[in-house]
Amino acid sequence: MSDKVMGTLYDTMCEAMVAGDIATLDSILADGFTLTHMTGYVQSKTEWLDAIASGQMQYHRMETVQASSTPEGAAPALTARTLTDATIWGSRATWRLTLRSWFEVRDTEWVITRTVASTW
Repeated sequence: MSDKVMGTLYDTMCEAMVAGDIATLDSILADGFTLTHMTGYVQSKTEWLDAIASGQMQYHRMETVQASSTPEGAAPALTARTLTDATIWGSRATWRLTLRSWFEVRDTEWVITRTVASTW
């Protein structure tokens, strides 16, 4: 997997989060995708997309401060430090998040299989 493909998928995910674009997120996330929040809570793709659609999770702005990738190997990954302005379950803040995402090819397309968020 190339750095460019990984970066494009990551950028698309961030843009779709801010836009609340559930259809785009659904198309680039694996069916079994999970998001592990900085609290340790593991959220399924369906639950996360439902929370975005309902407004329980609103992403207002995401700024990537730094990103690096490991495009080779069995599980290519991208790690990004972001400043994420979001309202999560009623609390709005700008979080300094490290988002680590893993990628796999499904059929003929690359998808994001898992993202883990932590603070930096």
